[in-house]
Amino acid sequence: MAKGKYQQWLTEEGLTKLAGWARQGLTDEQIAHNMGITPRTLYKWKTAHGQIGQALIKEKEVVDFEVENALFKRAIGASYTVDKTYTLIEIDPETLALNRKKYSNQYKLDHPEATEEEIKDTTIEHIPAQQKIQTAEYVKQQPADVTAQQFWLRNRKPKQYRDQSFASLNEAQAEKAKQDARKARAEADMAEAKAKAYRKPDGEAGGLNAILAAIDTSAEEAKHGDD
Repeated sequence: MAKGKYQQWLTEEGLTKLAGWARQGLTDEQIAHNMGITPRTLYKWKTAHGQIGQALIKEKEVVDFEVENALFKRAIGASYTVDKTYTLIEIDPETLALNRKKYSNQYKLDHPEATEEEIKDTTIEHIPAQQKIQTAEYVKQQPADVTAQQFWLRNRKPKQYRDQSFASLNEAQAEKAKQDARKARAEADMAEAKAKAYRKPDGEAGGLNAILAAIDTSAEEAKHGDD
């Protein structure tokens, strides 16, 4: 590690860069790469130099909270102002004159070199004769997003809100695999029984009958496997 290399990241410019990378959502590995050091060195610097650690932690937390809040609003729905309308009303002459006099007197004290014309123009510019009053506000409602709700609940409460459709599908697939295995085993037993029957010498009816019975049993098992 180059001596004093960490010091450039303790400057205002360096801390601003670190905070910016953290705000963008970069991982420690990516930030270390941008700094030209290893992740291990970054970890040491974060521990030894609190300013570096705080710059990264604080901004990452801010980003996480911003994303969480945005997802939450998307899930429950939100309203936001899209437009406002205003109207201008005349200010009472006495009130206007008093406000302009106060402003011009203060301006003279702050700018003793100013001319009377400059003071007058500046006073009129900063203390207008009309006041803008809001008369209406238009609000747009963003409906709740079901997909965002599902994502939120599955991650916040996975036990209560796991995807039941996937669970049911997995159970059905597992049962079908068991049935296929039983059917394959029964068919294999049937084939083996037939092979033994062909190999038996003529006249061994008792043995043949036993084998035929085994074949019937295997056939019955195969039939149940299809149910």
